[in-house]
Amino acid sequence: MEGRKVVVVGYHAAELLDIACVTSAFLAANVQTRRPYYDVSLATPGGRPITCGSGLALQGQQTLERLTGPLDTLIVSGGPGHEDAAANTVIVGHVRRLARESRRVASVCTGASILAATGLLDGRRATTHWRFASELAARHPAITVDPDPIFIRDGGVSTAAGVTSALDLTLALVEEDHGPTLARDIARYLVTYLQRPGNQAQMSMFTAPRPTSDGLVDRIVEHITTHLAGDLTAAVLAAAAGVSERHLTRLFLKHLGLPPGRYVRRVRTEAAAHLLVTTRLPVSSIATRCGFGTPETLRQAFTTRYGISPARYRQTQTRPLTTAL
Repeated sequence: MEGRKVVVVGYHAAELLDIACVTSAFLAANVQTRRPYYDVSLATPGGRPITCGSGLALQGQQTLERLTGPLDTLIVSGGPGHEDAAANTVIVGHVRRLARESRRVASVCTGASILAATGLLDGRRATTHWRFASELAARHPAITVDPDPIFIRDGGVSTAAGVTSALDLTLALVEEDHGPTLARDIARYLVTYLQRPGNQAQMSMFTAPRPTSDGLVDRIVEHITTHLAGDLTAAVLAAAAGVSERHLTRLFLKHLGLPPGRYVRRVRTEAAAHLLVTTRLPVSSIATRCGFGTPETLRQAFTTRYGISPARYRQTQTRPLTTAL
């Protein structure tokens, strides 16, 4: 039995975790099944060792310039050296060539900038690490960059967000190849979440830094997050801020990129997601606490934001649940 050929592309100052999450998860499939499901290798320019962003060195197993297909899966890693790699015509040219000889192609983290340089992401929806999303969008307007999901699959091309999201994407690829049971076994073996859905947000209001340095906007944002069940209409928020609704909308668009109403809906939805995975509260109670009023209103907002229902979202999470006070 010949394993599916998986090649990870590395380069100087690539992120070690971007590479290891992919290779370890694919090779764990071989360990769990005792079958050579995947033939995994690291391709580097000239086949030379690379020094990762962490300072550790990795030996290339394949010479990028000499590697030929057909390949099953080609994955481009990200890392601090992604800008130099994306500007390197040799690396970009061979990634473009190998992509044509691969069944599916993916990038991890800022590896999306290298795929973008090949033109492969033009006309597609893609993601990257949230910190670099706006930069990718500005440099490549033909790409629809969505900074929220942990990974996006658009046809035969996938892009994963920051670092460990490579593990989530790889588990999804294994599930595609061999079914959910093996993907779950690998997750258990690696002692990680069974599987986060790809459209789970990279960042949320509970982990993100303060969204703006504007004092008035910060004050209103704090009011929103601490009064989710209250009246958070634009009129009420504007009155609390002491400005007109029009001016409040201008401030929100400038500093948060969303008008007040959409921002409130997003925060409420993220708060509901947090409660779904950290409590045993029924969906009706979560809807009330987060200001949605009814479970149906919550379901509609949740499906729009995450692409799945609240119940399905809860099922895919594996954190220990506790009853909220």
